[in-house]
Amino acid sequence: MAYDKFTVLTSTAVPLPTDNVDTDQIIPARFLKATEREGFGDNLFRDWRYDVEGNPKKDFVLNDPTYSGKILVSGRNFGSGSSREHAVWALYDYGFRCVVSSFFADIFKNNCLNIGVLPVTVSPEFSDKLMETITANPAATITVDIPAQKITLDSTGESESFDINEYKKDNMQNGFDDIDYLLSMSDEIDAFAADK
Repeated sequence: MAYDKFTVLTSTAVPLPTDNVDTDQIIPARFLKATEREGFGDNLFRDWRYDVEGNPKKDFVLNDPTYSGKILVSGRNFGSGSSREHAVWALYDYGFRCVVSSFFADIFKNNCLNIGVLPVTVSPEFSDKLMETITANPAATITVDIPAQKITLDSTGESESFDINEYKKDNMQNGFDDIDYLLSMSDEIDAFAADK
């Protein structure tokens, strides 16, 4: 399934200063029955966002209108736990296009890159700086530049480089998943097959 092209993103950000956020907290297992990718955003961080009666918890950041944006800045070790793709579907469906942390679980990180959410790993010090800045100033913006592989806190100009696999980097910039990538090469594949 194709997703939005991602080259350079400048956005405000949502602070989630919590370490060890696992995929069951991102999208609880009881919401995994659907096989389509749409609709999961409604249940992103469900048990943190809503009480048992379905009322929004005022103290959770996604229910605070002060914060918004396409970038989520989280604590260390984001996306641990089970390998469910639904966690990334929920982030994408909610509107996040980038998650910033000082550490990601490997399977979650790969799922992000396959679905169109950029996982940006930064140093703990830079993560703390981003968290402090956006918490104190919700209007502060962050720029994530995939071609340059750089993330910048716009108000100060402080930045760090981040790593991304070249294949996934190309796919993110074109809005391709693995199938879209193969389809984009259909002419070359046909030419190769005809030459055999």
